[in-house]
Amino acid sequence: MKTWREFRALLTENKNTHMTHLEDAVLYGGVEGARDAILALRSMRDMLGGKSETAHKATVKWDGAPAIFAGQDPSDGQFFVAKKSIFAKDSKVYKTKADIDADIDGELARKFHIALEELPKLGIKGVIQGDMMFTTGDVESQNIDGESYITFQPNTIVYAIPANSDLAGKLQNAKIGVVWHTSYSGDSFENMKASFGVDISGFNDVPSIWSQDAMLKDLSGSANMTAEQTAAVNAALQQAGQIFNKIKGSVLKELENNRPFAQTLETFNNTYVRRGEEITDTSAHVDALIDWANERFEKEIEKRKSEKGKDVQKAKRDEYMKFFTPENKEALKNIYDLQKAIVTAKNIIVSELDQLKSYDTFVKTKNGFKVTKGEGFVAIDHLKGNALKLVDRLEFSSNNFNPDIIKGWDK
Repeated sequence: MKTWREFRALLTENKNTHMTHLEDAVLYGGVEGARDAILALRSMRDMLGGKSETAHKATVKWDGAPAIFAGQDPSDGQFFVAKKSIFAKDSKVYKTKADIDADIDGELARKFHIALEELPKLGIKGVIQGDMMFTTGDVESQNIDGESYITFQPNTIVYAIPANSDLAGKLQNAKIGVVWHTSYSGDSFENMKASFGVDISGFNDVPSIWSQDAMLKDLSGSANMTAEQTAAVNAALQQAGQIFNKIKGSVLKELENNRPFAQTLETFNNTYVRRGEEITDTSAHVDALIDWANERFEKEIEKRKSEKGKDVQKAKRDEYMKFFTPENKEALKNIYDLQKAIVTAKNIIVSELDQLKSYDTFVKTKNGFKVTKGEGFVAIDHLKGNALKLVDRLEFSSNNFNPDIIKGWDK
C-alpha cells in the first residue's frame, strides 16, 4: 500500500489522472496529509491578505469535457491529440483523422477532428493537458436575467461572458476553446512526469483558437478578504489545529496505510454530498457510518448462494468492524470534526477566490438559469510539488448529481 508521500508523487511526478479534495487529505495522508491541508489553507489565506511570499499558488478548475492532451510525440516528433487513454497500456494517440475514426465516433470524434486540425497552429512544444471547453457550434447567445451573454457549457457549469466584451467576440470567432493546466516531460508516454501549470506565453496567437492557462492571475489585488472573513478563516484554522493535536497519530497512520478502508469513509461522506446535506453531529455521523457499512455487507452476504461465499463476506465484515473500538470511534469523530473545520475555512476562501472571475457562472435547470460558483480551485505547493482540490462540494458536487440540473450533453 502506498504512503501519502508516494501517492502524492503519483499525482505530481507522473500522470495527472486524480487529485484529492483538500479535506480528504486527512483520510488518506496521515499526519502529513492533515498538516498539508491546514498549511495549504494558511497559505491561501495569506495570499488573499496580500502576502506574496507564500508556499502555494492557485489554479482555476474549469468544468470542461473531454480532457485533452496535445503536443509532440517524443518518439517521432509528430503532432498528436489524445484522450486520457494516452497513458493506458495500449496507448492511443491521434495523429491523423483516420486514427480518430478508428477509435471513436459521433460528437466526440467531431471535437477531436477540430482539435487535430486547429491545435498544431499554436506551436505547442512538448506535451500538455487541458480541458476542452467548446468547439464549433457550442457557443451560443443567451439572455439570462435580462443580461446578454455569450455562453458555452461543456459539462455542468454554464460559462457566460457579457456579449459586449472583447472576450465574447473572440469566443464567437473561435473554432475551439481549451484551458491548459498540466505540462509533461519525458522521452516516452510511459515515463512522462507531470508538473502543474502550462506556460502559454510562447504560443502563437490564432484567432480560431481560444487558448488559456488555468493560473489565477491575481491573488492580492482584486480579491481581499474582509476583516470578518479573515477572522472566520483564522478561527476555523485555529479550531482545526486544536482538533488535529487531539487525534492520535497512530489512528491517522492506520487510515493512511489502509487506503481501501479510507475510501469507504470518503464514499460514505459522499452520500451526504450527493444530497447536498452538511454533516453536523459528527458522533451521530460515526454511528451512521457503522450502520451503512453493516448494510452494505449484509447485501453482499445475501447475494452469495453458498455458505462458503456467505462466510467469506462475513469475515470481511468482521475484519472491517474491528476498527470501530470505542477509542477509534472517538478518534474518527475528531477526524470528522477536523474535516468540518477545514471545510469551513476552505469554503470562505473559495467564495473569495471566485470573485476573481472575469465571467459569470450558472447552472441550467428546468426552470431557467441559477447562479453558481465555478468548479473550484487547486492549491499547488510549489515547494513540495503536490496539489489539493478546493471545491465547494455542497454546491458544485451536488449540482453534478442533481437530476434537475441540465448538463451540457443534455441537448
